[in-house]
This record gives sequence, structure tokens and C-alpha cells, in this order.
Amino acid sequence: MKVMQFPLARITIAFIAGILLAYFVKPNPPVVFTFLAISTIIFIGTYYSSMTNVRSKALFGMATSLLAFTIGFTTQTVHTDSIRQNNYTHYKNIFDKNHTFKLTLREKLKSTTFNERYIAILNSIDQEKASGRILLNVNKDLSHSFVIGNQLKINALLYKNTGQKNPNQFDYRQYLENKQIYAQLYAEPNEIKLNPEITKDIWYYTAQLRTRIIQNLEKKKFNNKELNVAVALIMGQQQDIDSEIIQDYQYAGAVHILSVSGLHIGFILLFVTFLLKPFPNTKKGAFIKLLISLAILFLFGILAGLAPSVVRSVTMFSFMAIGQYLRRSINIYHTLLVSILLILLFQPSFLFDVGFQLSYVALFFIVWLQPLFANLWQPKNKIINYFWDILTVSFAAQIGTLPLSIYYFHQFPGLFFVTNIIVIPFLSIIMAIGCLVMVFAAFNWIPLYPAKILEISIFCLDKIIGFIASLEQFIVKDIPLNTPLLISSYLVIITVIIVFQQKHFKNLVWVFIAVIIFQSSAIATKWKVQNQSELVILNTSKNTQLLERNGANAKLYANDSFLKNSKTNKVLSSYLTGNFSRLKEKHKLKNLIYFKGNKILLIDSSKVYPKNIHPDILIIIQSPKINFDRLLQNTNPKLVVVDASNYKSFLKRWKTTCSQQKIPFHATSEKGFYKIN
Repeated sequence: MKVMQFPLARITIAFIAGILLAYFVKPNPPVVFTFLAISTIIFIGTYYSSMTNVRSKALFGMATSLLAFTIGFTTQTVHTDSIRQNNYTHYKNIFDKNHTFKLTLREKLKSTTFNERYIAILNSIDQEKASGRILLNVNKDLSHSFVIGNQLKINALLYKNTGQKNPNQFDYRQYLENKQIYAQLYAEPNEIKLNPEITKDIWYYTAQLRTRIIQNLEKKKFNNKELNVAVALIMGQQQDIDSEIIQDYQYAGAVHILSVSGLHIGFILLFVTFLLKPFPNTKKGAFIKLLISLAILFLFGILAGLAPSVVRSVTMFSFMAIGQYLRRSINIYHTLLVSILLILLFQPSFLFDVGFQLSYVALFFIVWLQPLFANLWQPKNKIINYFWDILTVSFAAQIGTLPLSIYYFHQFPGLFFVTNIIVIPFLSIIMAIGCLVMVFAAFNWIPLYPAKILEISIFCLDKIIGFIASLEQFIVKDIPLNTPLLISSYLVIITVIIVFQQKHFKNLVWVFIAVIIFQSSAIATKWKVQNQSELVILNTSKNTQLLERNGANAKLYANDSFLKNSKTNKVLSSYLTGNFSRLKEKHKLKNLIYFKGNKILLIDSSKVYPKNIHPDILIIIQSPKINFDRLLQNTNPKLVVVDASNYKSFLKRWKTTCSQQKIPFHATSEKGFYKIN
């Protein structure tokens, strides 16, 4: 790969390696800065040595990579909010009792069934200055309305982010911590004191602009469903889109168009370039056009919420605009690498964002693989060539992101190429009309016919997407993939592409080696699964589910309703997919289970159980009204497990009793699932 011959590529890899190490190791700042100082001295020393000694050039290259690694290491450490002394995580008794928090609303998130959610910046705790980001949950109430920039005073209890409550599920705690959010605050609207003073920063003004655009479109009776999609397509705000629409876009392989990315930003740059054509092509005129283009791209990025994919696209197209101004040919690989370095230097946490990873991988494979596809056939008809380009770009991006998409989402939309052939030309029309309508809406004027065309276009787009998504036989779901298989699958893809580029025997050998590594990963994974056995007590609200797995075969214990609907059971499917297993048996819950030498007694609301039995593990479900002290004396268990089907008031009482009798107690609603292996 020629790209690996670029010094910038090696520097970028070393920089990313430094970020990754700091992310997992979490070093102390003094150690980090000492390491940075030493590597800087080595870099300077080898630089001057290489100027006089040719042999020192290799050492200088190594020193450069070391410095890049150290800068990445330092960047991740410096940008970790939790190491700052005034961060709320260092505040005494922060999670043990109520405190008075003063905070500023920064960003509105997608609402849940019961709460409006915001990212908030802490200003103080109990009149003491503090910093950090928290997730604020405000109970839905029609009488209140908060805007970005509002300063709130709340007396409440701060909660730590909870981890996974069930195995192989999305780790929401890790997701929040990657965004430097370590806790959540829950409040009722009447418990919040609103400061009349508003923090009027750039976030406030962009939020106000978005609100004005949306309100003006609503006044013109713009259908709410189509409006939410339009706001996502053009402004990158997905908070109000119906979950069913998002699912349709996922199943059709078009969810990427709901997030502002390179496709959208590229169109914005073309649109701005077209509007600026009247400017003279003098040196001064070209410079003014560059400044206006960069300003519009930057402001649009902020308007779209500065999501990782938005930042990536804005940065890349800014470099392209600068390259056009300087009248220099742009090496797309250099642009990719510089944009990665620049973005991660200011926001290293983006590296762990799925959207950031997918967008860069997709773009890399489009740049690298699409020309190979395009050379297979070069139609002379312009219209056919246009659709052929769309198809080759779609396949290049899909091949590149396939392992990563399966790793995170465990599904594959088989009709992605059909979707892209239809959607991308349609999206160009929607973006052109949509940008025009949004600009006019920002100035409180909505032209009737363009707005109506936009609404009808989005309605048609949703119908097309919905139809493609309804063909579920083309959607492959629950595909298992772990980290070794992810890495080895990329080795196979990359080596195969290199063989098509350079048909040498040596490259073919690398393909065979990559295939062997992939097969070895698959065999190792299968061997590991086959030699595992475990019993898992899942955490499902108001219901009980027990899973017994021996190798790749799983057995479910549950009530009749869960057994009948096991195919739509998301908790179950996540577990089976994550453990490369399948459901072989389904049984009704029973009082006594034996597993790997453990005698497990299960007591439900019927309170019926075998007498004179001394279980190793006692599982309590469905809130039985029973004398718990007497039960413990009669059964004498080594461990008590209480699932989420029990009342919280009962749970607290049982927990206290177990503590008094010194019996270990596990509540799945607090600690998550319990595993016996």
C-alpha cells in the first residue's frame, strides 16, 4: 500500500497508538509530561544529528514516531476531564447525598418516554466551583420549556452511570464516559430554579437558529414526520425522528444519510461555490471566496451539532477548499491523515465514536477501492456512468465498513446498493431544495412551492425506504463477530485488494496468510465457545429469564409469554449473538435446577418449594409474600439472587436481612445480571 509509505501515515498510526494506550492505562499526568519532555529531547537531538550524519536519519524517523506516540498519549490524558481536580467526580460524598448543582444546558438529546434529556456543564456544587459534563434528565411536563444556555439550580442526588444490566448489550456507561459524562441527574420541573440570565455563547445562538427554522416550517403546516427527517438530513438533528423511521433506514442500508456527513458537506461546498461565482477570480476575490466558504462550512458544522462525522467532513472539505485556493493538486490520502491528526488533537475521544470510525473507514475504501471497480467498466453514456459511479462507491464503502458494521450492529442490509442507486440522486434534489428552504426559514420567510416540493420529496423518500426495509428476507440479522475475527477479516479484505492492484505472487502469499489467520481466529472462537458452560440470571423488568448455555447450545427458562415470543426477545438475541450460540430448548420456570454441582432453588409468588432442601443459591422472583427470615433459616443458602421482577420495597427489606445474617446478596436491578460458571 503506497499510503503506508507516507511519513504522515506512520506518524498518524503512532499518534493513534498513544491515544489508545492512554485510554486503557489512564496514566498520572506527571508521568505523561515527563515522558513527553524526554521524547521531545530525543527528537531534537536526533534531528540535529541527522543533519550531519546520514546514518542518524533512521534514528530520527524512530524519534519522530516516538514523539507522535507521546503527543497522542498526552493529548488523551489532558482531554480526560476526570483527572482535573475540580471535576465533580473528586467532590466528597458526591454520590451519597443530595447536593445543590448550578449548571448550564449545552445540548438537547433525544427524549425518552418519561424524560427530556440534556447535556449540561456544571458550574458549581454547593457554592463551590466545579467542572464537568453530566446528563440531565427532566421529567416531561408541558408547563416547562428550557432552551440551550439556560442556567439551572437543582438540589438532587447525582447518580453514577450504570453498567450493562444484561450480557452482550450496548454498554451505555462506556458510551457516556467516552463523551466525558460520568454521572446523571434526575429532576422534576418544579424542583428546578431557573436563572433569568442566559449564557449566550455560540451553542445558544445555533440552537436558537435551529429552533427558529423549525418553528417557521411548523407555522406553514409542514408535516411533522417529514419535518423531523428534513431537519436530520440538512441539519443533522435526529432527536425527534420516530424510532420506526430510523429502523427503516437501518434495514434499507441508508441510515448514513440521516447523519450529516461528507455527502452533505460536499453538497454545501458546491452550493456555496455556485453562489460565489460572481466574485472576480483575482487573488483578492479568490481569498474572499475562500474565507466565506470556510466560514459557512464552520458555521454549518456548529449548526449540525459538531458530531464526529460532521467535524470530519467539515475539516476535510476545508482542506480541499484551501487546496483549490492555492491551486495545488490535493493528495486525498494526505488530506485524510491531516484531518485525522487535527481532529484527534482537539477531540481524542472521537476515536472511540462509532460514527467517526465508520466514516473514515468508508472514505478510505472509497478512495482506495472505488477506482478499481470503476475501471472494470467505463460506460460511454453519461447517465449510465453516473449510476455506475454511485454503485461502485456504494460497494467500496460497504466492503470497507462491513466487518465494523457487523461488529457493532450484527446485521447486514442486503439491498444497500438498490437503496443508494435510488436515494443518492433523490437526496441531491432534497438537499438543493432543503438548503434553500432552510435559509429562507432562518429569515422568517418560507416560499410555498419549494417547501411543498421538499415535503413531498421527503414523503416519497420515506415510502421508498420503508418499502425496501419491508423486504426483511434481504436483511441478515444477528451475525456474531468478535475482535479477533474483526481484525483478521480486515486483513483478508486488505490483502485481497492489494492482489487486485498488484498481481504478484508475494501478495498472493499474504492473502493465504490472512486467510489462515482468519480461519485460526474462527477455530479458536469455536473452541472457546464449545468449552464454556454458564447459567445466567437476566435482568428483565417484571419478568424472569434464566439462560443455561453449554457450548453453543442454550436453554431458556421463562414464563409462557416469553417462551412464545423468544424470536423477538432482544435481550436473548443479544446474548446468543455475542456468545456464538443458538437457542435449542425452551422450558417453563421450575423450582429446582442443578448446574455444575450447584443446587439452585427458585421461589416465586406461589411460595411453593420443596421442604428440607439446602440450596447453594436461592433465587427469588415475582415478589413472594413470605417470611424471609424464616426462609433463610430453613434453606440456609450460600447466596441470594433477586431479579427485577420483585418490588423495590421488598428488595430493600431482603437486602437488609441478608446483610444481618451475613449472606451475600445480588439484586440484578442494581448490579445487573448474575452469572454462574
